[in-house]
Formats: sequence, structure tokens, C-alpha cells
Amino acid sequence: MLTENYSTIVIVAFAAATVVGIFLVLKLTKSKTNNISNLRLFVQIVAVVAIFMGVLVGPFNDSRWLPLSTVPRDRLVGEPLLGNQFPDGLSVPVLACYYPHGRTVTCPIWQLQAYIFPFWETGIGYDVFYTTSGPEKLVIVVSLVVAMSVVLGRFFCGWLCPFGLYMDLLTKIRYRFGKKHLDFSEQTNKKLGQLRYIIIAVFLVFSVVLSSHAIFGTELIPGTIPGGPQGTEAGIVGYINEPFCLICPMRPLSLLAESAVGLMSLDYMSQITYGPFAIAGHYITSINISVLILVTALSIIYRRFWCRICPLGGLTALLSTFTPFKQIALTRLHKDELNCTKCGICKRVCPTQVTEIYTMKGGDVTVSGCMLCFRCVEMCPETDALRVKFAGKTVFKSRNWLESK
Repeated sequence: MLTENYSTIVIVAFAAATVVGIFLVLKLTKSKTNNISNLRLFVQIVAVVAIFMGVLVGPFNDSRWLPLSTVPRDRLVGEPLLGNQFPDGLSVPVLACYYPHGRTVTCPIWQLQAYIFPFWETGIGYDVFYTTSGPEKLVIVVSLVVAMSVVLGRFFCGWLCPFGLYMDLLTKIRYRFGKKHLDFSEQTNKKLGQLRYIIIAVFLVFSVVLSSHAIFGTELIPGTIPGGPQGTEAGIVGYINEPFCLICPMRPLSLLAESAVGLMSLDYMSQITYGPFAIAGHYITSINISVLILVTALSIIYRRFWCRICPLGGLTALLSTFTPFKQIALTRLHKDELNCTKCGICKRVCPTQVTEIYTMKGGDVTVSGCMLCFRCVEMCPETDALRVKFAGKTVFKSRNWLESK
């Protein structure tokens, strides 16, 4: 009872502090071209603390899941809604790595891979027991991602993804040192955007191959039949589960961030790898770390580099900006061609170098590369040239910030 009361007090206090914080950000920001940017940064930080760090998810002070965390991962946020035990967190389209964040939200890319291999069948998972089969879990994951993408689109990338916050902070560090960012050519940037779909396709196909025994009754790769008390100990299974996660830069970043604030045990770092650039690691590998270092360097030079090739961002875009989902998407960026003076500011300030907002004629200009960060709307100096619409209603629009107060 005390734990439940404590959890309620923490949640209420945090919610109140968030509301006050939003009010102060909007009130104290003097620059007309930084209101939304400062609000977005604040929302990103709140999301990391409340959701991804699991601070608001109890019960607290429970040591059953050490060294992973003081919060059990099988506390299901969506259980009353979904009806079945689904202990891997809600499928929110952001990079929320399983071990640190699985008690609240979990990256759908991890889930799509894991429920194909090694958890196609019901049974023991990572310290949890699945009451649903892999196909059933996949239907739940895909349904949730489709619904969220249709409602908010890539708003998740621009406002809630913790790795997006990491790259935005890198941009601020570069800015503090007075260094200008570089841009890719338009052709290169488009090819990077296409790479997102290739990445996700390759790893999902690979997961199907790994799970061939469970799905087709034939083991295509020796050592991929799950077994043992945990269901994942046979052969090479323990090393190549969820293959994309072996290279995802969010894994080591999650571990380092949560260990730094005491939410995970540093002892887990001892399971880092079996050799330089070896694929056979445990939770993180030298490949993870190398990719994180590379992406960090590129994100300092190029704004939001990872977002240009992120397969999860590509999946969200696929389910919100392409037919038939585009026709029913609720969050849209709208352009009034009559008010646009072709000043090019929208093209220059876009973190991912989206040019379609500048080149397209009026109407819905929401494209797959747009993260809905609203920086273009905030910076547009023409009143009503750009609008953010939700369910057909304008929620934010450009204004002539060049005018005197």
C-alpha cells in the first residue's frame, strides 16, 4: 500500500512539475523563433525521465531484477487494455531499448525481430513467460504502431525519441563551439532515406531465416533451435537474437545513461564482448560501441544523421505518409502556396534536409523525411504560409516574426 501511494505521489508531482515547466518555457522564451524549439527540448527531457528511464513506473525498490534495474520489466503498462500478458512494454515507435526500457515502452524493431526469433512460439522469454504466440504478439505490435503512426506520424521521432534528444544535444554542443554543420547533397540525402527500408527488410528477413525451424519446420542455420531453461540457450541463439540490435547505437547509449544515474548496474558492462569487433557479445558488443561512436561523430557534423537512416523512423513514415495511410493520417503539415514567398528558410532550417516543403505546391506537404519537429513552421516569416494540422484543425501556424512587437 505504501509503495502504491508513493508511486501515485511521484506521478502526480511529476505531472504537475511538467505542466508548470511547459508554462515557464513558453512564457520565458523571448525569441519568437525559439518558442517551439525550447518546448520540444523540454518535452524530450521529460519523456526520457518519465518514460525511458522508467522513473514513474513502480513498484519501487524491488531488487528482483537486478542487475538490470530496480524496476521489474514485466510490469505491463497496457495489460488492462490488451487483455493478455504482454510483458515487453508498449510498442511506441521510438528507439527504446528492451532491457533498460522494456518495463514501459519498447522499440518495435526489437519486438518485430524477437517475436519472429526466438519467441515465435509461446513459452519462456527473457525472464518472463509469454501467454501469446509470436504471430499474436506481432499482430499486437503492428496494430499499435499503425495506430500511433496514423495519429501522430513521425512526431514521435521529433519530440519523443531519446536518441533524437541525444543528437539534438550534440547539435547544441557544436553550436556552442561556433562550428557550422555540413549538409549532404540532395541526391545523397534521398539515398540515405531509402536505406532505411533496406535495413529493416534485411534484418526482418534474417530473423525469419533464424526462426525457420519454428516457422517452417526446417533449421536453415545450425544452432538456431531455441532450448534450455530460458528458451534461448541453444547453439548460436544467445548471440544473434534480434540481429539489428547488435549494431543499433541506442543499446550502449541506454546502458551508459541508465548506469550513470544508478538505474542499471555497472556490472552489466563486464558482459561487453569477446574480442575487437566480435559479433558474439552479450547485451552490447564492440560493434554497438563502434556504431555509436561513428553515429555520434556524424551527428555532430550533420544534423540528426541517424534519423536519415533509422529503420524505425522509416517504418513510422511508411505507415503515415504513404498510401493508404496518408489518406487517414491525422497529423499533417500544410502549406499555403499563396502566402509562400519562396524565401527558402524552411529548407535551410530543417534538421534532416527535407526540401519538399519548399518545392511542393500548396496542400499537404508531409513527407517521409519530415520528423514533424515544426522548426520550419517556427522559422517561416510569412503568416499562415505553413500550418500544423491535427484532425483537420490548425494547432500551430507560421507568423511574421520579422514584424516589430
